[in-house]
Amino acid sequence: MKVISYNLRKHRAAGELAHLVERHGADVLCLQEVDTTDIPHEMSGLRLAESTQNNRLGLAVYYRENTYRAVGIRALALKKSLHDRVLKPAEERMLGVRLHDIDENVDLIVASFHAAPLTALNSLRRHQIRTALAELQQLGEGLPALMVGDYNYPVFKERLGQHVRDQGYELNLSDSRTYTRYRFFRGHYDFATSVGFEIDRVRTLPQGLSDHLPILVTARPVAGVRRTVEAETDVA
Repeated sequence: MKVISYNLRKHRAAGELAHLVERHGADVLCLQEVDTTDIPHEMSGLRLAESTQNNRLGLAVYYRENTYRAVGIRALALKKSLHDRVLKPAEERMLGVRLHDIDENVDLIVASFHAAPLTALNSLRRHQIRTALAELQQLGEGLPALMVGDYNYPVFKERLGQHVRDQGYELNLSDSRTYTRYRFFRGHYDFATSVGFEIDRVRTLPQGLSDHLPILVTARPVAGVRRTVEAETDVA
């Protein structure tokens, strides 16, 4: 499975998406800071599973239509920073989708995540990450889960990694930095956290119109962790 995560910087990089999907053969596309009123339902073989609804700029998840079927969705509002309370840039900061692999007849979970901005404390972002990872299991306890996105966590990543491992997940950074806008804040912002997946590689892709660089996660569910569909399909 190939998953691309991209913070579009207030939708500025939206015109790059079709090319990214086609060039890298993405199976899943997870977006942050996307204008949810201005995105197609289908794009280069991918179908829109869902986008957040309570803010114009939010999250979206696409999946390859001939490989997967969406059977569950969970959008989640997380603990708010002062920035969120005053400016209200985003209501829901996690969007998870349960996918059924048609050929393998197994289920897995993929999520797009966008943590509070740098004006918030790392402790608040850790709380958001912890809550998001726990809530993903509501889509299917024990299923392989992969959450990608903008974690806004450029320093003290070792502590974050331990925090994530304490929840049973693994944290993976890409092979080079993913944010370049401000000189003193450049670094790794876009991560992948997973359980039940073997992460082969997380690669930073070339920069486009966003201040974030997209990342490409190549992953596969670990044998013995995967599970077949057990519930009625609740997504058309």
